[in-house]
Amino acid sequence: MAGVAPTTQSTPANEQVMAKNFTGPLIIVTMLFFMWGFITCMNDILIPKLQQVFVLQHWQAMLIQTAFFGAYFFISLLYFIFSVIKGDPIMKIGYKNGIIVGLVVAAVGCVLFYPAADLQSYGFFLIALFVLASGITILQIAANPYVTILGPASGAASRLNMTQALNSFGTTIAPLIGGYLIFETVNTVATAGAESVKMPYLGLAAALIAIAVMIKLAKLPHVTGEGRIVSDSGALKYRHLVLGIVCIFMYVGGEVAIGSTLINFFKLPHIAGLTEAEGGHYLAFFWGGAMIGRFFGAVALADFKNNSTKYMIIGAITAIVFTLMFTIYGQEEALIALGMIVLNFLVLLMGRFLPGRTLGFFASAVIVLLLITIFTTGSVAMWSVIAIGLFNSIMFPTIFTLAIKGLGVHTSQGSSLLVMAIVGGAIIPPLQGYVADVTGNLQMSFIVPMICYLYIVYYGFRGSKVEKTDPSAEA
Repeated sequence: MAGVAPTTQSTPANEQVMAKNFTGPLIIVTMLFFMWGFITCMNDILIPKLQQVFVLQHWQAMLIQTAFFGAYFFISLLYFIFSVIKGDPIMKIGYKNGIIVGLVVAAVGCVLFYPAADLQSYGFFLIALFVLASGITILQIAANPYVTILGPASGAASRLNMTQALNSFGTTIAPLIGGYLIFETVNTVATAGAESVKMPYLGLAAALIAIAVMIKLAKLPHVTGEGRIVSDSGALKYRHLVLGIVCIFMYVGGEVAIGSTLINFFKLPHIAGLTEAEGGHYLAFFWGGAMIGRFFGAVALADFKNNSTKYMIIGAITAIVFTLMFTIYGQEEALIALGMIVLNFLVLLMGRFLPGRTLGFFASAVIVLLLITIFTTGSVAMWSVIAIGLFNSIMFPTIFTLAIKGLGVHTSQGSSLLVMAIVGGAIIPPLQGYVADVTGNLQMSFIVPMICYLYIVYYGFRGSKVEKTDPSAEA
């Protein structure tokens, strides 16, 4: 049975559905965000591991991200072409089946890590990563817009921030679990080669299949839009979407480049002199900051009757984080984390809880932190780059929500174009690696992601505004 295009705007056909409680479906879909966050961040562990096994230069190791995020581009491009010619694929097979297909393809990619390790082939690893990311691409195309339409349009940014917070939880624990399994257990296997990646990725494959079964058995609501499937390229008529595509490219490229470089950055003698395993723990702080920031963003951008409720919830989250940091890591790390959270909250206040304005100020804060990272040393440089995670937090869900605002029947097509732009994660990291190799200065290479964040500043303050010439503005 053919589906219909979703919309972030309430229509008469939607009004009864919008009134329903979508807590159950959101919890189920949130598991997907967690899983692809975990898998994506495992790349940051794979880079130094395979760099050891195959003796790779920085730019060669970054091909891991090129293979992974390159799949986002090619699969999304095929999706867009098909939607122009035949109509939206997700709308034809339904969100539920689209999600299941994505999970199964991702699981196959994880299984391919086993023969790649047996063959000791870097090329095979890149193929496995491409297949794995192809499945996640399908999940992204289906799940992101699905979350935005599970409820009123006014709360779309808040809902997507909340689900992305669980995505960040996956990226937070991935360095800890992945770093332990791949680096610290390497002495328990027969060889110090690529053998240690087998079991972690087979475990991921099993988890993905288990979630696919759960999705198959779950009752996910069918949210209707304007009741028709459109076969055209109408999404490209929206200026704020086109600029948003570039913004997603810049954001994902900048974030992935920074995250991929951190373990090697922490190893530098004049920064921290950490081992790979130790660096993995601090990499978890970077992604943990993104998780905390997304919880803040979900609260800040939600519809509350008064701001005092927002402040109370944010204060409670801060107290919980400080207590956990103090208990696990001690007073020094807890106070540093508290200072970063306070800074994040102050910038959040500057944004006045408005998505575009908040995005612009957060990107500006990242630029300042990158300057500190480049031109200082020791713990100052280390904690400055870690703090970037907090300000990255709301960017992807906020950019995504701003870009698909008012697209109506073109929402899924616009979503595929935005997911295609995630290819920035395939292009920017090797570019940063190349700059590091050519200059011999890994620290100075952070100039590359800084350029990306300059564009995000523009999009937040100006490019995200819906112009009167856009079809959505005329409606």
